[in-house]
Amino acid sequence: MAQILIVDDEMGIRELLSEILADEGHSISLAENAAAARKVRADMRPDLVLLDIWMPDTDGISLLKEWAASGLLTMPVVMMSGHGTIDSAVEATRIGATDFLEKPIALQKLLATVKKALKHETVLEKKPLTLDAFARSPLLKDLKRRLEQAAAKTSVLLLKSASGSIAEICARTLQTHRTPWLDLSAASTPLTQEMLHNASGGVVFIADLALLGKLQQMNLVFALERLERHNLQMVAASSRSLPALVDAGWDPLLVNRLGEVWVALPQISGHADDVPEIASLLLAHLAERGEVPLRLFSSGARNALRLHHWHGEWAELLTTVKNLALSALDEEIAAEDVERILQTDSGGAAAPLPALFLDQPLREAREAFERMYFEYHLAGERGNMTRLAERTGLERTHLYRKLRQLGLNIGRRGDERE
Repeated sequence: MAQILIVDDEMGIRELLSEILADEGHSISLAENAAAARKVRADMRPDLVLLDIWMPDTDGISLLKEWAASGLLTMPVVMMSGHGTIDSAVEATRIGATDFLEKPIALQKLLATVKKALKHETVLEKKPLTLDAFARSPLLKDLKRRLEQAAAKTSVLLLKSASGSIAEICARTLQTHRTPWLDLSAASTPLTQEMLHNASGGVVFIADLALLGKLQQMNLVFALERLERHNLQMVAASSRSLPALVDAGWDPLLVNRLGEVWVALPQISGHADDVPEIASLLLAHLAERGEVPLRLFSSGARNALRLHHWHGEWAELLTTVKNLALSALDEEIAAEDVERILQTDSGGAAAPLPALFLDQPLREAREAFERMYFEYHLAGERGNMTRLAERTGLERTHLYRKLRQLGLNIGRRGDERE
């Protein structure tokens, strides 16, 4: 029978599920938190994992993302939650979970779900989005050539003016098919020699240097010193300038090492005519991956995308396309849909910055703006972290970190509020 790992911080639930599944002939391993689950996963590959969402150290969604990012999601995972929502189920499925169980778990539901999940001998991997999907865009075709040309001569490549999704698209473009992927931004434990060895020949990725905590910075230094030994390509993105990182307390020698070879992403605000084609290609790829329904942009919608001033640059464009596809009521996305999502007024001018920003030093002004920005979107999304992550273009791990830095920690269960 199967080897099943049960991860739950409640002893009673671990024991109950263990007894039921052991009676069915399965071999059971138990973990009371994410740290214990990581250890079990490092020692073996279970045939199935039953993973609780709410745990004291790292939540189950974050652990699932961590396994997916590091190439360890090679087994079916069924999520469990006593406070489940549709958002949680959708996000877990998008990341790679096979199914979702809501507590209290009925016996027949448990057995049926386990039986169904065990039929998945391997987890089907969605092809990652790369710049190859934008071959019809001269702007991104040139970017791909620059990235490949630079990466061929260095093991450390910096992406300037980039973060989040667009940075990952660029890094995935440089990843050879079926090679490992190690996301240092998602790491919540110290990096080890074994982890680097398991990633040999692959890509070490940092979504945004500016968002790394002290642990992630130490992991970065640890990896940087061992890239050649493990034949690793490091791709690091930064939304802030290198001098700004030094001002924030980074080691100048480390910053200089990271910035030796860099590629700056083109700013889409300066390439308005390319936006409709890029948006259409992105929309088609998302539909092909099953992440959004099949949609098309009307000529009016394409024109509205072209005329919009993209303050948020790539992150804003990527999240806008996904939100348009998920919220449009008709197969053809209209100009009105674009205006609704972007909250634009074609005859209006951009609102001036409040004087309180202009009278402060740059660092304090930036922090004040970011706090106001996230407070505004937290209120707009009613504390729902899944929608907030989509709206702001940040991965959920980075979003939590940013909110804590700004003193806006909304609490453990904030992302389940409706």
